Amino acid sequence: MKSLFTIFVTVLLAACSQAPAEDTRFEKLANQFIEAFLEMHPEWATGLGDHRYDHRLGDYSLDSVEKGKTLLHSYRDSLKTIDATGLNEANRIDYQILAHNLEAMLFQYEVLREYEWNPRVYNIGGAVYGLIARDFAPLKERLLNLKERLKGIPEVLEHAKKNLKNPPKIHTETAILQNKGNINMIESELDRFLDEVPELKDEFQPVREQAVAALEAYGKWLEEDLLPRSDGDFRLGDEKYRQKLKFTLESDFSKEEILQRAEADLRETQNVMHQTAQELYKQYFGTDATDDKKQVIKAVLDKLAEDRPDNETIVALAEEKLQTATEFTAEHKLVTIPNEPVKIIVMPEFQRGVAVAYCDSPGPLEEKGETFYAISPTPENWTPERVTSFFREYNNYMLDNLTIHEAVPGHYLQLALSNKFKAPTSIRSIFQSGTFIEGWATYAEQLMAEKGYGGPQVKMQQLKMRLRLIINAIIDQKIHTAGMTEQQAMDLMMNEGFQEEGEAAGKWRRACLTSTQLSTYYVGNSEINDLRKGYETKHGSNAVMQKMHDAMLSFGSPAPRYVKELLGI
Repeated sequence: MKSLFTIFVTVLLAACSQAPAEDTRFEKLANQFIEAFLEMHPEWATGLGDHRYDHRLGDYSLDSVEKGKTLLHSYRDSLKTIDATGLNEANRIDYQILAHNLEAMLFQYEVLREYEWNPRVYNIGGAVYGLIARDFAPLKERLLNLKERLKGIPEVLEHAKKNLKNPPKIHTETAILQNKGNINMIESELDRFLDEVPELKDEFQPVREQAVAALEAYGKWLEEDLLPRSDGDFRLGDEKYRQKLKFTLESDFSKEEILQRAEADLRETQNVMHQTAQELYKQYFGTDATDDKKQVIKAVLDKLAEDRPDNETIVALAEEKLQTATEFTAEHKLVTIPNEPVKIIVMPEFQRGVAVAYCDSPGPLEEKGETFYAISPTPENWTPERVTSFFREYNNYMLDNLTIHEAVPGHYLQLALSNKFKAPTSIRSIFQSGTFIEGWATYAEQLMAEKGYGGPQVKMQQLKMRLRLIINAIIDQKIHTAGMTEQQAMDLMMNEGFQEEGEAAGKWRRACLTSTQLSTYYVGNSEINDLRKGYETKHGSNAVMQKMHDAMLSFGSPAPRYVKELLGI
């Protein structure tokens, strides 16, 4: 009869031999999926920094949709045969991320079916811009690949015409605007790149003309055919919204809990904002503030809005703000600052119409490349009043806060550190969590204000942005599940969030276009703050801030729930 010791050793040895075997199976399966997935989605591969398919556009046919579903079902079923408990820590987290994203993509294919109603699916601007924005290879090589992609544009647009049925009007209107940006990029903006490689001009010209002609015909079709019959409902409805929210957030927060917490935080943030405004009110107006909370806040914000840039000065001013924020972050030892370059640019026209600014970081698979902090100027067709409203919102102090969010210590810093993370597979790099990414950027705003950056003027803007992220979560679900009207959303944003009319109008459009994405800011911010509380509980309230933040950012960009597990809190 075997002794207990012999049995224990046998079990231990079996477990030790099983773990590497399961790790090997998972890594093989994950890497096979990545290979198949990136080959099927060449534009995504380019964005990630894998340039093997830079000469191709994806297949947008309905046959490809079926192939995609078959691929996802196959890998989902194979993944279920692997025992996740036998995996090492990195693979165990990536197993969960892969399983989650396989389900999310199947939901996109089988339930949302955006290829039938969202014309922005067929926006090829990113496929073009991704080859000229960064010097990841010699320009001639990138242009030759671009030429091949331009050849594929007519086919993509033909599939769009076949697949699109009854889009919501707002989606078609946005596609029309972005299509004009694509035409301008190919017809005009490519010239400065071809001037550097003049020997390609002759072979490029007929391909460009063909692409532009196809885009112009497509634009006419969008305006004259699709737009008149774009009567679909942009609202997802409760059932689809709940499912999409689960996949977008990868969080345990329910729709109801988000709303309950957000509405409570709205009042609390307004109270803190009132306290901050009181000291500025006396400074600006020479009298003590009244008891009318909203009147005091609005008066101070109006005063701050007097110091503002314009289309000619906003980029240069953002560059100054970036330098100042970087120096402050380093001086206060808030987090390690990466050495990779960041460049402020004017937002490309084809990407306008959704957000005012964004951080365009090099893909996690990119061996080299700079980060772009893009700012959108006001459209040429805006009235002078609308332009003034825009820059009142993005005044000098709000630009401080925006630069923190998009650059340092926000998106640029976090994504640059994220790209340094290495694991046995690229799953965590390919499927980054928007909840973590946006949560960190909004937490960065809060952190800088907490440390006194820019004084009470910048704190007022940070608190205003906090109101914005809270209201984002409220309108996101109320628009798509509770029939919130444009006027109701505008009233909430302007009266409770103190937003300018232009900002509120743009956010209404964005909420209609990007269901569930606006919730990532508030939920992510809440979860990052919970991570800080957990870390300080474990290591003491005087924990070294740089060490704490470096630890949070050391695992790539997984959902906060995984960071919590990895930190052991």
